[in-house]
Amino acid sequence: MYDLHTHSILSDGEMLPIELIRRMAVLGYTTVAITDHVDPSNILSVIESLDQVRISADLFGVRLLCGVEITHVPPSQIADLAQKAKTAGADIVVVHGETPVEPVAAGTNHAACGCRYVNVLAHPGLISSEDALLAAKNGIALEITSRSGHNRANGHVVRVARETACQIVVDSDAHAPGDLLDERAKFVVAKGAGLTDAECKQVISLNIDHFLIS
Repeated sequence: MYDLHTHSILSDGEMLPIELIRRMAVLGYTTVAITDHVDPSNILSVIESLDQVRISADLFGVRLLCGVEITHVPPSQIADLAQKAKTAGADIVVVHGETPVEPVAAGTNHAACGCRYVNVLAHPGLISSEDALLAAKNGIALEITSRSGHNRANGHVVRVARETACQIVVDSDAHAPGDLLDERAKFVVAKGAGLTDAECKQVISLNIDHFLIS
């Protein structure tokens, strides 16, 4: 299993990075991205700190993807920050999309979907078909989330992703131990968003290496 969107005490999460990894290992995860919230003030320090945990994660049998979630920054800064993260060694770049429950700046989805350094658009809310097409062109996945509030638009995201042949990922956006998903819970999130059983299995077993390279 994978989770491409989690948080530690490096931003607003409750767990040390290695505690998060250990709990994920017990649940059966083999690939976990820690993607703490960043803006220009902390993007480099977060990546540097997470890099120190790679060996510990490997000892627990988990491949750690050191990442960031670019959060609440002006849309015009997203591309530069995403490139900066990748240059600094980030394995994955997530952008905090236009969720219906936070005042994310209009144009954030569009800026993220047009940036080749972005990998996942998290909880994109009522994303337009035009932006989803742009995401598909750039190999950017749209996220289905279990996070309360952010998950209100999951059904819309599935519909638009189907129409545009855009990749979907299912993530927890975990901040606390109780947010983590076991395999059954992850399937339920996907199924509840409107995916068929076959689609659920395909999305949950996504080849992460192939996705990140494509």
